Amino acid sequence: MASRHLARSVAMQSLYEWDFKGRKDEELPGILEHTIKEFGEGLEEPEFIVALVKGTLEHIEEIDRIIERAAPQWPIDQIAMVDRNVLRLGLFELMWGDREAVPPKVAINESIELAKSFGGESSGRFINGVLGTVYKEMGEPGKDDAPPRKKKEEGEEEPVKEQSEEVQP
Repeated sequence: MASRHLARSVAMQSLYEWDFKGRKDEELPGILEHTIKEFGEGLEEPEFIVALVKGTLEHIEEIDRIIERAAPQWPIDQIAMVDRNVLRLGLFELMWGDREAVPPKVAINESIELAKSFGGESSGRFINGVLGTVYKEMGEPGKDDAPPRKKKEEGEEEPVKEQSEEVQP
């Protein structure tokens, strides 16, 4: 499991435990310490976990309002706890994260993978639907940004480009 993906997993588990225990802010430092020690041993960037959790909680009221607007048929308290916290984490990265380090599509895909790993059978589709809706409402930032092209290795052939069909008048 990649380091950032594992960090997101630990962050989500921390948010889940905080939510499960009644959303008591005074318990958050102990929860973070425990989950990092239990599930994130040896991570290169444990501060990334702390930044994700604290950033999510700093914006939680706004994040929850966004969830309720994007999924009006699902009141926030009726969303499965795993899904709710995956959405919170994903929306934090999507809305307030560093887009250079984590492009929006990466934030969405990481959230979908967390939902598939920890949620129910339809969690991935639900997370994709909600985050996709928000992403579209944001104007799809970074949609057209292409990753940098790799230099061609000596002896490699150029990939064949598909030709588009042109309609003749």
